[in-house]
Amino acid sequence: MDSFIGSSAALGAVVGVILALTGAGGAILAVPLLLFGLHLSIAEAAPVALLAVTLSAAVGAVMGLRAGIVRYRAAVLMAVAGTVVSPVGLWLAHHLPNGPLTLLFALVLAFVALRMLVQTPSKANPVLYAAQPLPPCQLSNATGRFVWTASCSRALALSGVGAGFLSGLLGVGGGFVIVPALRKATNAPMHAIVATSLTVIALVSASGVVSTAVAGRMNWSVGLPFATGALLGMLGGRRAASKLSRRHLEQGFALVAALIALGMVVRVVIGT
Repeated sequence: MDSFIGSSAALGAVVGVILALTGAGGAILAVPLLLFGLHLSIAEAAPVALLAVTLSAAVGAVMGLRAGIVRYRAAVLMAVAGTVVSPVGLWLAHHLPNGPLTLLFALVLAFVALRMLVQTPSKANPVLYAAQPLPPCQLSNATGRFVWTASCSRALALSGVGAGFLSGLLGVGGGFVIVPALRKATNAPMHAIVATSLTVIALVSASGVVSTAVAGRMNWSVGLPFATGALLGMLGGRRAASKLSRRHLEQGFALVAALIALGMVVRVVIGT
């Protein structure tokens, strides 16, 4: 039992370091690590991953709130939309066979890896950026807050729905949905987008954790040490993150994610 707890904590620490080095999207590797490391099914691993994501994202969200960079009205709107849809994903996760669910997760992981490999820095070319239409959510020069319109509310709510559904279904925080959505729908600076994304992830993931716990489907003997390890790993990895190239880290993460996605597909094929 002690070795099992130790293995769970060690895997959590790996996830925490990945979170510190690559950002919120790195949490998507939590489920595959539980799948291969502790031999859990997707339905069993997803709530455990959500618990770790909730605690880790909450730390980042609190830091962002203290710095005053979280667009909290946008975060609340997205989180409410995601929280409404998250139980649907949870229900599907426990009613779909493990094989198709694993393949779906591998597909999402491969998509995240591909996008990280080919993405370009946001707004790198001011001439090209100026030629693009303005995003629906504009920050007011006077207040520093979003000017709320129907198109702005709709764009943010839809991204929250997507993040909430995937959070419940696959146990991922949804940072790989929220961050690109905020980059496309708003003119907020990147540090505000990341902080706002972490706030949404913390709120939506927390709702998934509560739903799972109420249903009696949370494996606390795995979840608590895993989440603790992730939190400690993230706090420890923050120092190393500032000394390494962000782009190289993202490329390395993408390659690892692609290999893991391939491994998940092979596992399903061999198991059938």
